[in-house]
Amino acid sequence: MKDRIIEISTDGSKLSKSKGFMVISSENNESRVPLDDIGVVLISCRGTIYTNPILVSLAEHGVPVVIVDHRFMPVAWLWPLSGHHTQAKLMSAQIEASKPLSKRLWQQIVKAKIQQQAAVVEYLGHSSKSFDRLLKSVRSGDTTNVEAQAARLYWPLIFGKNFRRRRSEGNVNSLLNYGYTILRSAAARAVVTAGLHPSIGIHHSNQYNDWQLADDIVEPFRPLVDFTVLRLVNSGKRDLETETKRVLARTVARDLNTTVGTTPVSTCLIRLAQSLARSFVEQKIQLHLPHKCTAFELRAISNG
Repeated sequence: MKDRIIEISTDGSKLSKSKGFMVISSENNESRVPLDDIGVVLISCRGTIYTNPILVSLAEHGVPVVIVDHRFMPVAWLWPLSGHHTQAKLMSAQIEASKPLSKRLWQQIVKAKIQQQAAVVEYLGHSSKSFDRLLKSVRSGDTTNVEAQAARLYWPLIFGKNFRRRRSEGNVNSLLNYGYTILRSAAARAVVTAGLHPSIGIHHSNQYNDWQLADDIVEPFRPLVDFTVLRLVNSGKRDLETETKRVLARTVARDLNTTVGTTPVSTCLIRLAQSLARSFVEQKIQLHLPHKCTAFELRAISNG
């Protein structure tokens, strides 16, 4: 399964290709990673050197290369252009998707996100009745912004009443930024693999955001990162360091229950993107969304 998140974090690293491997070289170390195992490459250091063959090979394997800043927010990425034999047809269907269809798709995604938020809240011992009521009130396109209403209830129950979700702040927000970047990268790869364009969203519409569709489909999976960050914080790990990065990177490998059995998050994203492509082509809802997390699944995150 192509779910390995490879972060290049040592200044002066060099990326090259050797047969079917990506070779990562630094002053005192060299490691090799099978190209078939790589899901995303994240570049978070200075002075990285790339050879053209490795960039070509990563693109041929459908692997995005993401450049991030000091807050671990994406600022640029290399997007594989030729990964799907029906890409032009699918992108046309995506661009021409009707507003009513896009609104119904977003409605289903918001519902799935609120379900997962309710699962986390329940696991922590809080009542989820308010989330259940909100779930029933989500309209097509979420025109009454139930997603935001749920967030106002959710964040204080997770991180306390004084918590504010601000990307530019450190500690908890830095951990969330990192975890969300892992998810967004996996979502972007899933979108590209499905033959869709990640910057053409069904709801997100910021003209300066090249990840709009990826941001759309990643929403139901964000609570998994939130819960993982909570467990890190509760264990005294509030800083973005090697161990916390490793724990957060495992999010895409966590198993979720779906209609076709237990499946890693990375595969859930691929199936969701593929089902979204079918929805565009057939002009009807075909979304393959994960089921509401069980206590068993959350316990596995808590213990791992």
